[in-house]
Amino acid sequence: MDIDPITGNTLRSALATNHDLLAHSRPVMEYLYQQVKHSQSMVILADKHATLMQTMGDVEFLNKAERVALSTGSFWQEQYRGTNAIGTALAEASSVEVHGAEHFLERNGFLTCAAAPIMSANGKLLGVIDISGDHRSRHPHTLGLVSMAARMIENRLVLASCQRHTRLHLHAHPEGIDSVAEGIIAISAEGWIVGANRTGLEMLHLSPDDIGSAKVGDLLDVRLDELLSRNQHRSPRQIHLHDGTPMFMQVHAVEGTIVSTSSVSQPTDALSRLDRGDPLWHSATDKARRVAGKPIPLLLHGESGVGKELFARAVHESGPRRDKPFVAINCAALPKHLIEAELFGYAPGAFTGARRDGYIGRLREAQGGTLFLDEIGDMPLAMQTCLLRVLQERRVTPLGGGKAVEVDFSLICATHRKLREDAEKGLFRSDLYYRINGLTVNLPALRERTDFQALTERILTEHNPARTVHLKPELLAKLSRHSWPGNIRQYSSLLRTASAMLDADEDCIDWQHLPDDLLDELAADAENLLPDSAGAFPQNLKALSLAVIQQTLQDSHGNVSAAARCLGISRQTLYRKIALARQRPVI
Repeated sequence: MDIDPITGNTLRSALATNHDLLAHSRPVMEYLYQQVKHSQSMVILADKHATLMQTMGDVEFLNKAERVALSTGSFWQEQYRGTNAIGTALAEASSVEVHGAEHFLERNGFLTCAAAPIMSANGKLLGVIDISGDHRSRHPHTLGLVSMAARMIENRLVLASCQRHTRLHLHAHPEGIDSVAEGIIAISAEGWIVGANRTGLEMLHLSPDDIGSAKVGDLLDVRLDELLSRNQHRSPRQIHLHDGTPMFMQVHAVEGTIVSTSSVSQPTDALSRLDRGDPLWHSATDKARRVAGKPIPLLLHGESGVGKELFARAVHESGPRRDKPFVAINCAALPKHLIEAELFGYAPGAFTGARRDGYIGRLREAQGGTLFLDEIGDMPLAMQTCLLRVLQERRVTPLGGGKAVEVDFSLICATHRKLREDAEKGLFRSDLYYRINGLTVNLPALRERTDFQALTERILTEHNPARTVHLKPELLAKLSRHSWPGNIRQYSSLLRTASAMLDADEDCIDWQHLPDDLLDELAADAENLLPDSAGAFPQNLKALSLAVIQQTLQDSHGNVSAAARCLGISRQTLYRKIALARQRPVI
């Protein structure tokens, strides 16, 4: 199935989204192109959706490649173009070579392509780098070349994104440090692994899923504080992993890091207690900590249930106003006819039903402390005008008259809406938006976080203060892949319920402790890649073959590699059969 390439604003938006990937890939692409120049070849960078972001190549071959949509803005997912190096490298998250007739589409048979995936510092798939050329010019070292290029890009990305973290550079030989073959591990102040390149993970026998949930101190035979105090910015030092494997390590500590005899120093405020090692969450806490106590309003963006109020309260408790009130107001929950009186207060007898002695209002209750306006995007426009006046004048006039009263508070707002777009559409006052948006901090959704296990342990401890409760490993892995539309609020509610279902002598939450509705959701998570079979039993060999494939995919929970191994066929063959099933019905 052909699909039109993206162009214009859509393409510009995609390029902007992948700015870091492009910036760190271009120098490597230019170097790579110099190695294959004048060989009827091109170098390609694609994003995580297999959309081509940039191409470099011989002009004659570029013109030929454009005729098969091998150009900027085109999509090369397997679902659109069948087996191909870019799409298959993304699907398998590993380097792959597709030569000539191995391409699913016949028109791509003139190509020989080698592609390698590019991973971010937190283990997420960012894109693919590829060399494509005329199939007659195939070279056995091309796959190794793109694999090395991908590692070079990943190293640059780790160094750029982990500048605020202590980095450990590893290799089996001291001369290998600072080379493309080195392993790089970034750690938080508490010693959690918060970033890494693939080589570093392989050296420590870890997987990308361990980022945010593994501590470097559990992997080495030497304390981290000793490394920092004796080895900062010096020559590599030999250490050993706990399994006895020798390794050379060089430490690049964050400037100003202080060490003690027991652990690496770290902030011990309320924000640090929420930080379980996830890079996105850590970045959010770091940004918020820098403005706590300063006259800079904070705007929290995040889906419902990610913990915006919990984060706002931690910001308050981490700043100089911690001993003053923290007043939280849910703008979406207040009745429209009461919101003005609730916020600004009212004079005695201001309206029917008013308190006899009046009410100072929530804004004045926050005097000296922090005012948290949750779901501010749902505040009525009329009230937005009144709030803007208060923020400009720093004075509150009670409803029903009376003397204006000066107010002093730190302001934190939160929303799940895209306020900039709402302001452009006239649904939110643009002047208020810029008044409350001193610093925007995005809180990641639960499905985006890499600290799922550490977060799970913290929530279980909160719900079970008198005993230690854990999840069965297989269940934990399944839950970590769930979408969690309600985020931490939904997940915490689940763990509370599951904990209540435990018998007195049980300490392990398993499938039988989960509510039926979640069991149904987890069962639906296993993606069915093939259309449902029609009829009760396949009536011909082709239908029977596809039915077996479908059942095998279901049994392997959508894991194509596992299904291919079980069926005894290659992954590419399995994808061809899936594509054929989607293109035409089996009769």
